[in-house]
Amino acid sequence: MEITFYGAAESVTGSQHLLDISGKKILLDCGMFQGHRKESEDLNRQFAFPPENIDTVILSHAHIDHSGNIPALVKKGFGGLIISTFATRDLAAIMLPDSAHIQAHDAEYLNKKRRKNNLPPVEPLYDINDVTEALERFVSIPYSRPYRLADDLTLRFLDAGHILGSAQIELTIRQGSTEKTLLFSGDLGRYKIPILKDPFISGSPNLLIMESTYGNRLHGSEDSAEARLREVVLKAVERKSRVIIPSFSVGRTQSLLYHLHKLFRSKQLPDIQVFVDSPLSFDATEVYKLHPECYDKETRELLGGPDNPFRFENLHFIQGVRESKELNKINYPAIIISASGMCEAGRIRHHLKNSIEDERNIILIVGFMAENTLGRALADRSKEVKIFGNTYSRKAEVSIINGFSAHADADGLFNYASSFTEKELERIVLVHGERDQSEPLAQRLSNELSIDTHIARFRETIEF
Repeated sequence: MEITFYGAAESVTGSQHLLDISGKKILLDCGMFQGHRKESEDLNRQFAFPPENIDTVILSHAHIDHSGNIPALVKKGFGGLIISTFATRDLAAIMLPDSAHIQAHDAEYLNKKRRKNNLPPVEPLYDINDVTEALERFVSIPYSRPYRLADDLTLRFLDAGHILGSAQIELTIRQGSTEKTLLFSGDLGRYKIPILKDPFISGSPNLLIMESTYGNRLHGSEDSAEARLREVVLKAVERKSRVIIPSFSVGRTQSLLYHLHKLFRSKQLPDIQVFVDSPLSFDATEVYKLHPECYDKETRELLGGPDNPFRFENLHFIQGVRESKELNKINYPAIIISASGMCEAGRIRHHLKNSIEDERNIILIVGFMAENTLGRALADRSKEVKIFGNTYSRKAEVSIINGFSAHADADGLFNYASSFTEKELERIVLVHGERDQSEPLAQRLSNELSIDTHIARFRETIEF
């Protein structure tokens, strides 16, 4: 068996890992690249392998950096099945159309400027027809149930605890009288945090392909993150200003609402208005209600009672463009949560454009920002940033809270890997991490667990 890493290798976007097992080609994830605009555009438009040669796509979860290029794969000739959990399929059914819509909207916005400068128009990667064809290829299976891909190949999904429906991908390969097991962590969640169940640990992998997003960082506790959130909001109330929060529509937004609800319910915050300006966030929150199998016990009880954390009096989901534009006129303290999480697309860029040069406002960073994204420039507190091709002076305050991350931190990743070392684990390959995160984790795993640990390089092929 060979594995080639075509994305999320020495980086955190564009997850694509191609397996060649006895001539059968299986793609783990088909994510969209984000970051440096020209480089990401080229990678998203031109696959490094013939899409028509792929037999099956196995999807770990619905985040766009893992699923976002599936419609382009279909558009370019992929004709096989896409296998996921039920919740991942339901999220993909709203996220992929939303991605197509955002691309069309952004292309229209940019092309108005390009026409004035006599530049050729830009085209979206795919349209809603490509999305529809992709969704028709989904097959869903529940957690922990073996699914035979071929006579010598069995798949199991294990709960990853990252977002709704997220899964570790376990593949058992039979070669004659022997068996080998590959385990791909996908994006691994954290233990003992609200809403979702903890990551599930089972099996005896021989090869572990593991994410390393926070391989050299420890998160603060959820309690300390919640306290910091309260401080930021109270500061905005005092200034009569806005808190602009770039947030992934799936996972992070629901987590923020959970904690804001707690703060309002306990009277630790005044009833400041909260606007979630992302139609996708509304739809995703509705999907969350459909999958209690993914929740921990506390969240199941909350959702079944009158005190729903995704519905409170001062919470407003914004749907239309006109409503979104009206938010720029408000002159009272407010929280605006908007996508995309790395500020590379969607309505968040419009809110940043209209708020970034007012020193009263606060831009609150609550998630990982990849290199060469607008979000990273903000997290680095750059004095000037480019939005829609124009340069803006950043006068708004930037605050950062890492404790809401849905990714395991350095200790969480280490403990996860160490749970397999007394079994059959032969090798660990790290993906989905920038070098400053993956290198310290690789060294720690090698030194403390005495396990051969390798950092996957972009377009590198390894044998298993």
